[in-house]
Amino acid sequence: MNLFASEKDSESIRLNLIDADVTYYPNFFSEEIASEFFEMLLSETKWQQDSIQLFGKIHKQPRLTALYGVEGKSYSYSGITMFPQPFTKTLLTLKNKVETVTSEKFTTVLLNLYRDGSDSNGWHSDDEAELGKHPVIVSLSFGEERFFHFRQKSNKKNSFKILLEHGSLLVMKGSTQENWQHQLPKSKKITKPRINLTFRSII
Repeated sequence: MNLFASEKDSESIRLNLIDADVTYYPNFFSEEIASEFFEMLLSETKWQQDSIQLFGKIHKQPRLTALYGVEGKSYSYSGITMFPQPFTKTLLTLKNKVETVTSEKFTTVLLNLYRDGSDSNGWHSDDEAELGKHPVIVSLSFGEERFFHFRQKSNKKNSFKILLEHGSLLVMKGSTQENWQHQLPKSKKITKPRINLTFRSII
């Protein structure tokens, strides 16, 4: 099975963001292959819903998550510490493919299940200490298309959004996390689920 789309469809787009290095591959996987991965990830993943504290109150995260990776490489964000489960065969297949394209090695993948448009992820940067100074964050999208927003930390009026398509790949590296935040906002128009995988290397 050829997991990649055709060479023509795998063309990349460099986003024009100041002090950032972001590349988008709109058709990294063909629609057929992407749909197969979506179904496998939906059923195989051990999803969980953690609680976070905001302004002194405890809230359920507005999405389901899971962490897979190298044993002993825990990951902490927003007051949550996650401990990885071993990579599944499906996740190793995806990991190998993104490592081939990016020439990077990843220890960990954080998965998010956005069940519909009421699930979201607020403004943040992937800049935790365990990711190092200039982390490479590789994001795969399967399922419903969702808009992904960027805003510059030094000038929040300088913003950008991109539609992350089914089977697409987004690569953020260099000083992107240092200078920009990103979010996946809520949308009343979205009724179907989306699965997002963010590969990273924990030092």
